[in-house]
Amino acid sequence: MSPSSDPANATNSQMPANSNRLRNVVIAVVAVVLAIALGLGLQGLSRDISLEQLAEQSVPLDGALNNNKPTLVEFYADWCTSCRAMAGDMAELRDVYGDRVNFTMLNVDNAKWLPEILSYRVDGIPHFVYLDANGQELGQAIGEQPRLILSENLEAMTNSEPLPHVSQAIGQTSEFQPTLSGGKGNPSSTDPRSHSSQVVSGT
Repeated sequence: MSPSSDPANATNSQMPANSNRLRNVVIAVVAVVLAIALGLGLQGLSRDISLEQLAEQSVPLDGALNNNKPTLVEFYADWCTSCRAMAGDMAELRDVYGDRVNFTMLNVDNAKWLPEILSYRVDGIPHFVYLDANGQELGQAIGEQPRLILSENLEAMTNSEPLPHVSQAIGQTSEFQPTLSGGKGNPSSTDPRSHSSQVVSGT
């Protein structure tokens, strides 16, 4: 019997081919799984948008108060690290609710907004004010807010329901001291970007 006709030799020659096919299948499956995991991971990341871009795309206060839609006003500053940290979440929330809710941003370093700063007692940023379609205040929240909390409040606003989360937990804030002279508001004199975390009782 010739070596080529030996069944044992035939089986041995097929093993490397089968092994290569199996390895290729495993590699393909791993690649697909990694691609899916990467895609899901990227979806979970906040959008890469700057605070400046977000402010430029916001609805001007005058327009927001006259278009018969509820409004979320954010008092912010370019130096506010908490404001910057929330920019991606705010952009995504605007994508979801922007057709039903005005997203308005007021820079506390702009003396033009001093009346609003004093009216809403802004002393830490970000400072959020929820207004109904008539411009009447529904509630406020101060400090870095989880996206879920903001989303649930926005959902309630669109349905003309009471806000579920107002004046409860105050997240991380950048301190702000408004000046009556019309100059720039300065945060803490010891650290212009100092942060504090506070908790207040719910209303």
